[in-house]
Order: sequence, then C-alpha cells, then structure tokens
Amino acid sequence: MLKLYLAPGTCAMAAHIALEEAGANYEAVRLDFTNGEQKRPEFLAVNPKARVPALVTDHGVLTETPAILAYVAQCFPAAALAPTEPYAFARAQAFNSYLCSTVHVAHAHKTRGTRWTDDAAAVEAMKQKVPQNMANCFALIERDMLLGPWVLGTVYSVCDAYLFTIANWLAGDGVDIARFPAVQAHFQRMRERPAVQKVLALHRA
Repeated sequence: MLKLYLAPGTCAMAAHIALEEAGANYEAVRLDFTNGEQKRPEFLAVNPKARVPALVTDHGVLTETPAILAYVAQCFPAAALAPTEPYAFARAQAFNSYLCSTVHVAHAHKTRGTRWTDDAAAVEAMKQKVPQNMANCFALIERDMLLGPWVLGTVYSVCDAYLFTIANWLAGDGVDIARFPAVQAHFQRMRERPAVQKVLALHRA
C-alpha cells in the first residue's frame, strides 16, 4: 500500500487529491510542522529533505510533487489523470514544473527567505515582493497556461490538483483570486469535486 506523508497547508495536498481521484489504496500520514516533526529522525529516514510530500511505494520513496503526480497518473491509467501521448504529457510536466520551480518559490519567499540570504533586510524585501511575484505568476497562468475549463483543456488531470493547491495560497500571499477570472472559476470547479472535498476536510481536521 502507498503511504503519503503530508502536512496541512503544503503542496502535499496536490498528491493527496491525485491519490483520491485515482481511487488508490493508500495511507495518509500527517506531520505537524509546528512541532518540527518533519525534522525528526523517523521522517528524515523517509525523506532527508525534511519536506513533504513524500510517497512511499513498493519500489522506494518518491519526493517532489511533479514526480509524484506523474507516478500516480501512470500507476492508475484507468483514472486518466495525465495524457499518454508524449508531447501532451510533456506539456503537463511543463505546467507542473512551472508551479514547482517558479510559483512555489515565489510563495516561499514570504516565510522562508532565510533559505536564500542571512541579511534581514533582504529577507524583508523578499517578503514584500511576494504579492507582486505571485500575481505575476498567476497572470501568466490566466493568460497563457489555463486552457479551460481544466488546465489542459477539456480533460481533468493532475495539473488541476496542483493548480488548485497553489491557488489556495493566494489569499495568504495578499493576492485577490478574483483578479484572475479563469483561475477563480477553476478554483470553484475544483471545490465541487468529491475527492477534493474529502481531502480538504482531512487537511482541516
């Protein structure tokens, strides 16, 4: 059985939604970051990065959201959570990679600036820049990436779970999602899905 390590409010929600959508048999293990559980030896033995998500499989442990999403989609092909045609699959990977490498990093500058500098003034400057950077990222998604009604067009995919997860951060980052009508409509559409409702309830519990 698969085991997903997660923490509320993190990008692990995307993998959690994907597992639910796939109908996978899995166990969710919730970590309390406020108590530093991600840094305890028990979890570091699973993921030395001290981050979530981490997915324990029969073959080993997978980390990084794009990799986990691709794995879930490929392990449960009947759920049709990712394209199988090579170019279309690469486009899905490109979208997820943008969320991982650019949008998530822009968000992380709000609370984790010390990853990049020890200068207190620089940390504060990065924090102040977060609303603008996140808005710029979502303006690009709105204009060029979200094909509608789902990220890849007419077919739902793991990309939608990932976009929904990160869009959840906008309000906390000082960005009004209403500035992006297509993203906002996608966000509301996602909230209506049973798998998403189940995961949201678990992350709030």
